[in-house]
Amino acid sequence: MSSDTVPRWPRIDAIVREDGSGEVTIDGTFHPISAGSLEEARVEVLRRVTENAAKVGRPVRASATGPEGLWNLIVHPDGTVVPEEDELAPPSSPTPQAPPAASMPEPTAGPATIPAPAFEGVPVADLSQGDEPTAADPIATPGIPGDGAGPDVFGPAVETDSDETVRRAPRAPEASDAGAPPADRPVLPGASAAAPGPAYTTPVSSNGKGADTVVDPGVADWVREKAAENGPGSVPGGMAGGVASPVSGPVAAVPAGGYTSSGGGLSAPPSDPTPVTDGDGPRSRREARQSFLTHQQDEDPATRGFRGVLTRMGIRVGPSEAERAERADERAVSQHWPGPRTISTVNGKGGAGKTPSTVLLGAVFAQFGGAGVVTWDNNQTRGTLGWRTEQGPHESTLLDLLPQTDRLLGPSAQAADLARYVHHQTRDRFDVLRSKPIAMANEQRIEPQDVDAIHSVLSKYYRMILIDSGNDESDPMWQRMIDLTDQLVVATTTRDDHAEAGALLLEALATRDGRSAYLAQQAVVVVSQADQKESPGELEKVADGYRSLAREVVTIPFDPAMVDGHLRYGALRPETRRAWLAAGAAVAGGL
Repeated sequence: MSSDTVPRWPRIDAIVREDGSGEVTIDGTFHPISAGSLEEARVEVLRRVTENAAKVGRPVRASATGPEGLWNLIVHPDGTVVPEEDELAPPSSPTPQAPPAASMPEPTAGPATIPAPAFEGVPVADLSQGDEPTAADPIATPGIPGDGAGPDVFGPAVETDSDETVRRAPRAPEASDAGAPPADRPVLPGASAAAPGPAYTTPVSSNGKGADTVVDPGVADWVREKAAENGPGSVPGGMAGGVASPVSGPVAAVPAGGYTSSGGGLSAPPSDPTPVTDGDGPRSRREARQSFLTHQQDEDPATRGFRGVLTRMGIRVGPSEAERAERADERAVSQHWPGPRTISTVNGKGGAGKTPSTVLLGAVFAQFGGAGVVTWDNNQTRGTLGWRTEQGPHESTLLDLLPQTDRLLGPSAQAADLARYVHHQTRDRFDVLRSKPIAMANEQRIEPQDVDAIHSVLSKYYRMILIDSGNDESDPMWQRMIDLTDQLVVATTTRDDHAEAGALLLEALATRDGRSAYLAQQAVVVVSQADQKESPGELEKVADGYRSLAREVVTIPFDPAMVDGHLRYGALRPETRRAWLAAGAAVAGGL
């Protein structure tokens, strides 16, 4: 994909400074960076931008500012970095000066090389097809932390005539490089080691079982490409259960002669530069020896059922598979992500379970993951989130919060100031930002810029924002919510009209734009049993109908505690709590 065909969404800007501080901004969302040095800050930015490229399944544009100046770059999901102005530039195009000769030896023979206009010291892959650079000659960077990594373009240590030692010199490509990645290049899970091309074109199973699905031809180009190769629900890099994080940022460089590529990540150079050779090629002494810091995670004994009884009797017994699965779901919803996450619950029909899904998912994340969770009633037509949750010592709504957004975003504002406008749930430990259902819709008209202002305030004070939406999908307030969403949840019951409305919404989002189509493809569907007299087969029937439309489907059994009144996680039956925990883990898989 050439520079002129790479979409300009998302917009990524980054700044790194000499003291290791910096910031990454993606589509207006600010992410600070704090590292011990300039080089570490660059590595962190590189990790963020590559994760973002893997998330959208295609190269992304990024502007990176460092002490050396500003560079406009294109970053591929496999870590390949291409300067935007040089990707299609003719051989005579001027390029910035390469690092000093002392930091990189002169090649004695083989194909020509060109310097890389990156931050500082990013190596350039040798040109294997003649002496002129082409669009097929991207700049290769060492591996980065994560599932994927770029090719290792460094060779063994090289001694110079001076006292300085060049850690590793650029490695000339071998004849086998033309059709396959180098043997030491990590390959993404599900990829073929012999497959040419960048890692983001590697097929990955949509469900871990090899069942791929092709997206409807009306989806935006980049989503069609990803779906045709990976199937819905698949993730570049093989991250289980969905995209691990939407954090993103522009490219950071690796210092010349400083870091080495090992195991898909960056490691600092050892104090002893003498290489150690084994059957796999030269390695440093630090890489060759086994670390004394071995980490072994012991499994806690069983606490449930007969196995739990034996444990309490003093006989240590491991947990059952069901208890292991529950513990895995608890770990999934307990983690914290770098930067706030926004989850929106949608369905075009009223009574489909949007409010119970918002409340109980918020309770799950707050109960297991701790504070910093808020639910928000983004509804202009009598939203009932406030009716189904506990009221605080005031009657404030988002209409009271909206005039205070500038003050709450100011440097003198404190987290406790927000308690005047949100209602804390004393048992389930999350907060609620209510709408005003007793007012007419025209009395609480919310514009898209108001949605942005409220979201900015909540993003400053909370790590997770769960939005309960209205039924009007044409409302600008509803559409702006979609633009701010990281994970989509479709709530439905087993009623035919509720299930059909949810499916139609996913199909409509798939044709709205590329980002909306991606959200629809990665959606989690929560199917609740509407009637106690319904058979379990009705739940499975609706769930099966959604499996080809969404990343994951979770079923919730009927529970009288969900019918009327305040919703509390602790009031549910054990099997219902377990189902909502599984739903929370499914949502966490996309964050």
